[in-house]
Amino acid sequence: MPIQWFPGHMTSARRKAAETMAVTDVVIEVVDARLPEASTNPLVHELCRQRQRPCLKVLNKSDLADPKATREWIAWYDQRPGIQAVAVSGRNAGEVMRLPRLCQDLAPHRDDNTKPLRMMIMGIPNVGKSTLMNALTGRRVAKVGDEPAVTKSQQSQQIGVRQWITDTPGLMWPKIEHDSDGYMLAASHAIGRNAVPEEEVAVFLADLLLQRYPERLVGRYGLAVVGLDGVAVLESVADRRALRIRGGRADLEKASLALLQDYRDGRLGRISLETPETRRVMLLPAREDADFARVQEIR
Repeated sequence: MPIQWFPGHMTSARRKAAETMAVTDVVIEVVDARLPEASTNPLVHELCRQRQRPCLKVLNKSDLADPKATREWIAWYDQRPGIQAVAVSGRNAGEVMRLPRLCQDLAPHRDDNTKPLRMMIMGIPNVGKSTLMNALTGRRVAKVGDEPAVTKSQQSQQIGVRQWITDTPGLMWPKIEHDSDGYMLAASHAIGRNAVPEEEVAVFLADLLLQRYPERLVGRYGLAVVGLDGVAVLESVADRRALRIRGGRADLEKASLALLQDYRDGRLGRISLETPETRRVMLLPAREDADFARVQEIR
C-alpha cells in the first residue's frame, strides 16, 4: 500500500527553506539513526547540491539504534561527497554540543566577527530537530512534542559570538517512492497516524523483528517465535497482555499500539530498521529495471 503524507503547510515551508539555504554556510540534516536513508528527505540533498553547501548528517536517537548498524551508516555516509556524518543522542547535551565545531570544520572561512557561521537545521518531522535546537541554545526556544509536524515556522538564534543557527519545520517530500520506507517512517512516528492504519504498520514491524531481532520479541513478550508471522506476533502480544474485544477475540488494534510504542520508546532494545546492506538489496530490483530500460532505449 503506497503511503503518502504531505500536509499543506509543507509547501510554503519548502519554499522558505530554499530561500534560507542561500544565506546558509552549513546544513545540519537530522535523520533517525534507526532508519537513516528512509528518513532522508531527497529535497535536502538536492538543495545542498544546487547551492554547493556542505552537509553535516546527524544520526539522532542513536541511543535507540543498533550500534553496529550505526557504525556502518557513518562509514557509508562519510564516503559521500560533501557529507560528514555523526551519531548523537539529542538527550545527551555533551554529544549535541559537538555539532557547531563540526560545522565550523566544514566552513573554516566563516570564523570571524564579520563573517559568523550560519547553520541551518533540516530534516523530516519528529526526528529531534527542535530538541537539538534547544540543547544548542541552552534554553527552550523550540516546541518539542512526540508528534510529527510540531514546528510550523523557521526561527533563528545566536548561539555564540560567531555562530547563528536556524531551525526549520519538518519537511516531507510529495511522493514516498518505496513502500517499506513509508512503513519504517510510520513505525518511527515520523508521519501522521492518518497516513496508514497502525495495524498494517505493526505487522510490518513485527515481520522485520522476526527476521532481524527475534530475540527481542522473546525477551519482551516471552513469545515462541518459531513459525510465527507478523499477524501471529500481534495475536500473541494480545494474548500475553490480555487484550481482548467482545467475543473474546484478540484486540489487534491495542496489540499494534503496544508493539509500536515499545519500539518507539526503546523497550525492545536498540534496533535499526535498515542497514546499508539491506538498503542496497532493497534498491537492487529498481536499479536493474532502470538499467534494462536504458538498454532498451539505446536499442
